[in-house]
Amino acid sequence: MQLLTKAVEANHNLFLFGDLHDGSVLSSQKGWQQLLNMMGSEYKGCSNNYGIDMGDMFEAIMVDDPRFSEEKLTEPLPLAQMKRAIELRRPIKDQIITILDSNHARKLWRFGNLTAEVCEGLGVPYGTYTAKISIRDNQDELMYKVYVTHGSKTIRSTADDPIRRLANLKLTLKRHLKFMAGDCAVMAKGHAHLLLVAEPESELYLTDDGKEIQQAYTHWGQDEQFIHPDARWYGCTGSFLRLFGEGISGYAEIAEYDPLEIGFLVIRVRDRQLVALEPVRLKL
Repeated sequence: MQLLTKAVEANHNLFLFGDLHDGSVLSSQKGWQQLLNMMGSEYKGCSNNYGIDMGDMFEAIMVDDPRFSEEKLTEPLPLAQMKRAIELRRPIKDQIITILDSNHARKLWRFGNLTAEVCEGLGVPYGTYTAKISIRDNQDELMYKVYVTHGSKTIRSTADDPIRRLANLKLTLKRHLKFMAGDCAVMAKGHAHLLLVAEPESELYLTDDGKEIQQAYTHWGQDEQFIHPDARWYGCTGSFLRLFGEGISGYAEIAEYDPLEIGFLVIRVRDRQLVALEPVRLKL
């Protein structure tokens, strides 16, 4: 766990991206380039862009790994993948707040802490597996906090109806995260390769002033010591890894994983207020 602080502008965008799995033939380099282009451009009226890399930067699967397959013989060796991870992030290194450790990198602990090596090469704070980040303005006033973890649990639903399936996925995501921090307005995880947002929910309640019944809706601030779990934003940050590739069979295909959207999330903040946590679905 790391506790980090970052001062940013009152209007900004915070990109939450990860699971590039570079080195795999199924990793979308076109999708990664779209991310770099967006972070170097104006997004919805604001060009103050920052990012958090949620981990699994590279594939890093060796021959003694049960996920190994024949086509991986053509992939660069893990240390070469680590060096390439640094080069791929150089264009946005000054925008990256932190990079998280993750299961693919941790599998190769015998080669050292590959994620920490990438962070050192870029001059970026090492996030460990989980980080809480206090986002402050240029006057050092807290705007909001973000909880991010690479994660290890999957998010699945076997419901047939799309309404129930989406509700199940959102509830599972919320259960994975809600007890981990009480003061974070945004809580997000990677690993599951699912592009998903669970929005805050307000509920109607009634009161009276001694003369008549009045109605109001539950709400919470974004910088409080405790934020009710129903008032937070929850996200799963997607991936850049395709399910199918012609002439090969990746481990996700073999495991019968469902097809998933390629993309990432963006926290949109305007005039210090958290406006949205929104998915960016890449068309490849």
